[in-house]
Amino acid sequence: MPLDQKPVPAPAADPRPAETAWTVRSDGPWTHRDLAANGARFHIAEAGEGPLVLLVHGWPEYWWAWRHQLTALAEAGFRAVALDLRGMGGSDRTPRGYDPGNLALDITGVIRSLGERRAHLVGHGSGGSLAWVAAVMRPSVIQSLTVVSAAHPRQLRRALLTDRRQMAAFDHVLGFQRPWIPERRLVADDAAQIAEYLNAWTGPNQLPPEALAAYRQAIQIPSTAHCSIEPYRWLLRSMARPDGIQFARRMKKPITAPTLHIQGAADPVVLSHTALGAGEYVSAPYRWRLLPGVGHFPHEEAPEQFSAELISWVREHKA
Repeated sequence: MPLDQKPVPAPAADPRPAETAWTVRSDGPWTHRDLAANGARFHIAEAGEGPLVLLVHGWPEYWWAWRHQLTALAEAGFRAVALDLRGMGGSDRTPRGYDPGNLALDITGVIRSLGERRAHLVGHGSGGSLAWVAAVMRPSVIQSLTVVSAAHPRQLRRALLTDRRQMAAFDHVLGFQRPWIPERRLVADDAAQIAEYLNAWTGPNQLPPEALAAYRQAIQIPSTAHCSIEPYRWLLRSMARPDGIQFARRMKKPITAPTLHIQGAADPVVLSHTALGAGEYVSAPYRWRLLPGVGHFPHEEAPEQFSAELISWVREHKA
């Protein structure tokens, strides 16, 4: 059975119309396919033709988080591709490989598998953190960088060690450190905790009911709850280990891609003062955009404003 689809009873035993069965590969003005990269299989949704813009979701979302930007970018003359990260959506759930270095190589590997030498990379939340890493590890592949609701990894590390407010904002990440209990809680009661997180993390423009329902369904795909929080376990558990210290040192390397940094002023997960100042790690043009009244999901809470900012940025750095 495909990983991205829940079991559906035979039509004779199912009183619901067949079209109501939920699937990661939802219909729309995009196409779905799978790609091989970095030793795993990745699901993507793509629309449009032109320079490549690769969109990387955060937690607890999947590719569908970029539905507004897929169409906006395609209409603006770009090839927009939304990726499901390893362990989420329709991509492979491997037993290991959830450290930031390997996940960043997933992203750059997908760019190559798409037949492109370079791409405009856009990442949100945990996907934004990986976008920072990809720009350090494979600078020649990243034409421009757009980071959303994500502090530079060195700034986040510093804040988690010294800033009580940011520590409190990451309370859910602290809770993820226990074995198995977090996974069970995430999927309990039809993944009610996911809806609680999403509602708590948005600003006045709450996500629509269909978005809450989609993300609740996606986390219940077998093994997703476990795989999706493994990067957060690495984040905290590695801080005092050689691999975590080495990673932090590696992230001192300046980023050479022009970088747009978008942050919601009302983000309760990654606080704006934690994200502020990432330009010190960028040797290329750097632009900071703070969106008033917007929470952790600017691309969904203010899709038109966000898409306009993004399209303007990638057009500016198209050559």
